[in-house]
Order: sequence, then structure tokens, then C-alpha cells
Amino acid sequence: MSKVLTSVAWPYANGPRHLGHVAGFAVPSDVFSRYMRMAGHDVLMVSGSDEHGTPILVLADAKGVTPQEFVDTNHALIAHELADLGCSYDLYTRTTTANHYAVAQELFERCWANGYMVERTQKGAISPTTGRTLPDRYIEGECPICHYGEARGDQCDNCGNQLEPEELINPRSKVNGETPEFVETQHFFLDLPALADALRTYLEGREATGTWRPNVIKFSLNILDDIKPRAMTRDIDWGIPVPLDGWRDNPTKRLYVWFDAVIGYLSASIEWARRQGDPDLWRQWWNADAAQSADADATGEEQLSYYFMGKDNITFHSQIWPAELLAYAGRGDRGGEPGTFGVLNLPTEVVSSEYLTFGDKQFSTSRGDVIYVRHVLDTYGPDGIRYFICAAGPESQDSAFTWADFVQRNNSELVAGWGNLVSRAAAMVAKSFGEVPQPGALEPVDEQVRATTLAAFDTVGALLRRNRVKAALAEAMRAVGEVNAYVSATEPFKLKGEDQRERLATVLHTLLQCVSDLNTILAPFLPHAANRVDLVLGGGGTLMPMPRVDTVQGLDAGDADRSYPIVTGDYSTTGRWESTPIVVGTPIAKPAPVFTKLDESVIATELGGPGA
Repeated sequence: MSKVLTSVAWPYANGPRHLGHVAGFAVPSDVFSRYMRMAGHDVLMVSGSDEHGTPILVLADAKGVTPQEFVDTNHALIAHELADLGCSYDLYTRTTTANHYAVAQELFERCWANGYMVERTQKGAISPTTGRTLPDRYIEGECPICHYGEARGDQCDNCGNQLEPEELINPRSKVNGETPEFVETQHFFLDLPALADALRTYLEGREATGTWRPNVIKFSLNILDDIKPRAMTRDIDWGIPVPLDGWRDNPTKRLYVWFDAVIGYLSASIEWARRQGDPDLWRQWWNADAAQSADADATGEEQLSYYFMGKDNITFHSQIWPAELLAYAGRGDRGGEPGTFGVLNLPTEVVSSEYLTFGDKQFSTSRGDVIYVRHVLDTYGPDGIRYFICAAGPESQDSAFTWADFVQRNNSELVAGWGNLVSRAAAMVAKSFGEVPQPGALEPVDEQVRATTLAAFDTVGALLRRNRVKAALAEAMRAVGEVNAYVSATEPFKLKGEDQRERLATVLHTLLQCVSDLNTILAPFLPHAANRVDLVLGGGGTLMPMPRVDTVQGLDAGDADRSYPIVTGDYSTTGRWESTPIVVGTPIAKPAPVFTKLDESVIATELGGPGA
């Protein structure tokens, strides 16, 4: 079995999350992690709140609070949203910890010592009205290459090319629409050209595996063709100090938020290990000596790492982050030696989703085109939205969320398909036997339906291993349909005579076993419902352990007197990815409905109401 690192994109702590956010990073990563645990792998799932950068300063000023107060509030909101959604993090932390500062500064110092952080002058964008630096992503304009009208200051989403803000035609601030001023400023740049050959070797190796989504690997290779040095510091007073003499005490120079954010995957792993009482435990997922991420380490156990995010973050995960790791290890054209963390594994796969839109519009908090995660959780619970994202989410192309589609899928697939099967099976057993009955000899129709659910373990599992969530759920629901067809074919509700008692017991035992298997197969997608179905079948309702929010203290002198919430959990009791025989004699009571049918009025209410 493997050590599997699930690195989940860090939500920006500028406010609560909306559905467009969690469709790209949260639900897909949790489905994958839960499946890999069930398959017997040792999973470490980490993330946290990304809390630095100019946008935080702008929003904190607008609310009349300090940046720290602002991110404290939003970090807590996001942590509870993700926990309630069922995201099974081993650690969801934050970037304003002393631990994270130390890890980010260690990576910067080693990249600099190895010669990959070079000092040079660039033009920085300044707001004429505030004098504050504008981040690249807060500047839009026309792409000078493909002439797309809404290119960002760091890249064009239309043609995929990296850009500098001053290259944009008619640049404008996304904060207030003003034209930014560009002034010369000194910064450190990651020398990406000196790492280009190593990056290409890495990416072509990943392309050869055929496991990456085509849009991700093609984009990642294409941007190598015009690779340029990338600034890794910023003119800002909110962030991690630059750990070099002459810079360390400069109050207006900080590490670029995107430099420190991707390092969070490593710092969160280190914080998790420290909280386990074994400070070096993280190395089991990160250090493979001279091996790359997809190769076996010295013990023969694979170390695999998967990074989940939306498509607008591909370049930071398939190029910038691997380049930082290569620079840290001294594996570029300039050579060098690894720092104290050693040679760190490159991503096995960058799992990027496309955009979930709100009907035919992009989700936009500023325009009011938004559906907040908290609203959906509090109003409808986690099952329906997790199912929608898995069944119709933006896995390989943009997809649209509509309330009509949400209601239709909830009612016709969750309620009428899976929920009805569970309820019918349990109700018939409760009425006829009150417990799991002793079966007789199986007939061909029984053997066939059993073969269907057993085969689904292999089919669905193979798809989940490759992060083909939509296809995996479709296969699982196809098996649900086959078991529903089995009920129609055998008609257990008509087996009422005493001489049919054994046949009734056989059919209902077979049916319950199929439902139990299907519940296991659907558990990564619907962990909350899986526990309820487990209770219906006479279990303890603990098939899928749930995350919890704990309040912890900082680990270092710099924040030892500070407490903050984290998401964590004990997932060691997760059910296995296999058929578990149901036990004859287990009491089965008449069940309550597993899912709630939504009235069609929900559509009109949401389109005109709060959170719509």
C-alpha cells in the first residue's frame, strides 16, 4: 500500500466560501481521500486558510479591523463550513502560524542559497488613490498576445501565457476600476528559466503516465515555451518577512502570497506531525531520497501526492511549486544542495477542475451571483450538494449549477433511486422478519445481482483512483438501478405463503447484502448518508468517520499564547473497500427516510431569496 498525500488548495480568507469554490477543491479531494483510506492506503490530507496578500488589507480596511482580526473571523467560518461539508482533513490550518512562517522562510533561504532567487528591478502596480501595491490578480486588461479582454496581471486564462501587469493593454484595477501607476521596485525572482529543463523532464514524465487530465498536462507543458523569472516578493506590510539581511527588517517587503501559500502543503504536514508528537512523521509522505513522487521509496512503499484545485491555479501547482521544490533540492541548471527538509517529492498529479457557474454566469460575490456553502448546508444538508458536485460538477469542463437541476437530482436520483431502495429493503425485512434472515440456496437471478455489486467495487474503485469522480458515481448509480430492477424481477412483496418463506428470506438477504455493498461504494461520495444507511442496516452508524473542529494553541514561541480552530479527525476506523457479509439475526427496524424530497417551490424561493 501507499503513503498518499492529498494536498487541497488553500481557500483565501477573504470571506465565506461559495459553491464555485468547493466544487473545485473540497468535494473532489474528500471523495478521493475517503476512497484511498477505504482501499487501505495511509492518507494525509492537508490544507488551510490562505491569509496574506493585498486583498486582505483592502477588505480589512473597509471593515475597520486589522488584517489579523479579519482573517481570524474568516478562517473560523471556512473551517466550520468545510468540516460540516464532511471534508476529512487530517489538518486544516492557516498561513499566519509561526510554524508556517518558519517553513516558508527555510524554503526561500535555500532557494536563494542555491542561486535560484535572483534580485532584479521590476515595475510594480500602485493604486493612485491609496498608494498601496496592487497584486497581479487585482489588475485586468487586454492580453497583449491573444487580445482577450479580461486577462489578469499574472496570466491570461484564454491563451495560458504568463504575463506581467505592465504588459496588459489598458490595465485597470479590479478594486475600483482606476488605472494603476507603475513604479520601479526591487524584488527577488524565482529563476524559472534555470529550472525549465528539470521542469520539462518532470512534466513529460507525468505526461507519459497518461494519468493527468489532458487540459492540465497540456496547459502545463505549453507555458514552459515562454517561461520567465517570476517575482517572489512584494511591496506590502502584511505577510511573511523576507529572511535575508537588509530585507528582514524592511516593513514594506514581504514574500509573495503565492510563494507562501503553496508552501502551506509542506508546513501543514509538518504542523500535523508536530501535533502527533512525532516531528519527523511528515517525512513518510514527503521524502523519497533520490526517487521522484511516483517511484517507490527505499522501503518499497510508494509515496504519492495529489494536488486539488480549480483551473485558475494550475500554473502555481504544476510549474511554480515544482520549480520551488527543484530549486530547494538544487536540481536546476545552477545545481545546489537540499536544505534541512531534504529532497521533497514533486506532485504525482495535479488534479484541476474547471469552473462551476451559476447558471450561465460566473459566481461573483461582488455582483451578488453567489450561493454560499453555509446557506446550502443549513437549509438542505450536505448530501444533496455533495451528490450534485460529484454527478454534475466541473471535472473536465465548465458546468452550471441551477436550483432546478439541484432539486431534480436530489429527488429523482438520491430520493427515488438510492434512498427508496434502502427504505424498501429495510421496510420489507422489518415487516417480514424483523432481522436479517437466513438465506436458502441462491437462484441465478440472485447470483447475477450479487455479481453486479461485487464488480462495482473494482469498476468504481479504478475510476476513483484516477479521480474520475463523475464516471465513478455514474457506475455506482447504475448498480443501484440494477438492484432496484432485481426487486422488480423477484417481487418479494408477493412472496407471502408459508411455502415461499425460504425464498422470501433468500431474496431479502440478497437484497440487504447488495444494499450494504452499495452503501460502501457510495460512502466516499455521501459519507453522512452512508452512516445513516449503516444504522438502517443495524450497524453503528460509524462507517465514515467525520471531521471535527478543535481549538488549539500555537506551537512556537511566536504564537504560543494564541489559539485558533483547526479541522482534524481520526479516520482509522474508516470502513474497508470490500463486501462485508451482513450478519444473520441483526435486528432491522422500519426505517425513517434516508433523504428528504424537496418541493418544487424551492426553485422559486431560492431564485428570489437569500443565498440565491
